[in-house]
Amino acid sequence: MTPVSTGAPTGVGALASAPPSPTVSPTGSRPVPTGASPDASASAGGSEGVPETRMSPGGPGYRRMSLALFLAGVATFALLYSTQALLPLISGDLAVSAGDASWTVAAATGGLALFVLPMSALSERYGRRTVMTASLAVAVTLGLLVPFAPSLGVLVALRALQGAALAGLPASATAYLAEEVTPKALVTAIGLFVAGNSVGGMSGRVITGWVAQEWGWRVAVGVIGAVAVACAVAFRLLLPAPRHFRPGSLRPRVLVRTVRGHLGNPLLRRLYAIGALFMTVFGGVYTVIGYRLTEAPFSLPQGVVGSIFLVYLVGTVSASAAGRLVGRLGRRGALYAAGGTTAAGLLLSLAGSLPLVLLGLVLITAGFFAGHAVASSAVGRTATEGRAQASALYQSAYYVGSSAGSTVGALAFHSGGWAGTVGVGLVAVAGVAGITLLGTRAARAERAERTERRPALA
Repeated sequence: MTPVSTGAPTGVGALASAPPSPTVSPTGSRPVPTGASPDASASAGGSEGVPETRMSPGGPGYRRMSLALFLAGVATFALLYSTQALLPLISGDLAVSAGDASWTVAAATGGLALFVLPMSALSERYGRRTVMTASLAVAVTLGLLVPFAPSLGVLVALRALQGAALAGLPASATAYLAEEVTPKALVTAIGLFVAGNSVGGMSGRVITGWVAQEWGWRVAVGVIGAVAVACAVAFRLLLPAPRHFRPGSLRPRVLVRTVRGHLGNPLLRRLYAIGALFMTVFGGVYTVIGYRLTEAPFSLPQGVVGSIFLVYLVGTVSASAAGRLVGRLGRRGALYAAGGTTAAGLLLSLAGSLPLVLLGLVLITAGFFAGHAVASSAVGRTATEGRAQASALYQSAYYVGSSAGSTVGALAFHSGGWAGTVGVGLVAVAGVAGITLLGTRAARAERAERTERRPALA
């Protein structure tokens, strides 16, 4: 599938400049212009005077939709990372190492990464809202069973199933927004969903930290399960019914063709790699930080360590501001800024002073959430068909990065201390910068080629 210009500021990679041409949907529906959704004729407005039917800030349903997906993001991240702040306690209770305990995080994110593409196919057939609702229902049910796991093996298995259940939510949510929200508001809308992720990740860790300090890690994850149930119910009651969804096909041949098209798109491939690398940093840092802060020289109690995750509020702000950042710097400029901020935070976290470590976590969190919001929204705007699959591939890469970061970060910490974990993160950030630079050069080469062609066409 050819990358298409979205009309947004300069992107992560080169965008094609050829005039729009009809493209046939892989589901066999009528041809649609490249760069527009299949229902664009019904919602574009403008020259033909057709009113806009998609949601936009201040318009009907937008606030309900934003709150619903915000709560879905809260539930997703609270459940997905419910054991991350508790790893030292799990290690002690089950008599396992940090590397073994980290599998309670890696199994959940790995299950999500493995099942996100099949679940996105179901959402193409049965609808985004239906799949998101079912995913949350199964995930919260499993979340209520996790506290009763008798051993590490059972705990890891339940967490893997929970991650697989949650797989129906991220890709479907992005596809829902791409279909139901006006293009100009898409980055902001996805930023709010990502902000919900950050609030879920923060509140889950803070709540579990203080609850676990008094009653143990099992009660703590049970409380998170109850919170997720409330979020899931509110989500289903608030989310507006989709108006622009068109059922697709579940035929494997169609799915394979769509996925192959997305993977053949250089811009999408770069965005997938960037998402994975950003999450490698984030997964590694936040899996290990609890061990570092509970050990000398800091020796903080579990409740205080859980409160460290309040820095996720910075991620809420940076994700919500991603649209403005892209407006000022362009997508590639925003990614450079996000990567630079993350790298600065990693280096600062090496200090032996607690305030400097906390400032480093603030910068890491701000850079990660901004970069994630920019990259994920770029996927939604680049894919003009099979949006759920395009988003699913991004989410799969993203959570593979989380699993890799959790595991490799813990191993690096075991062998080299915090400096080892930081080293893994800096390598990942260098990868983000290199891929973004590759996109910058590709864009320049394409502009030069267009300039050379212009006299011949005159």
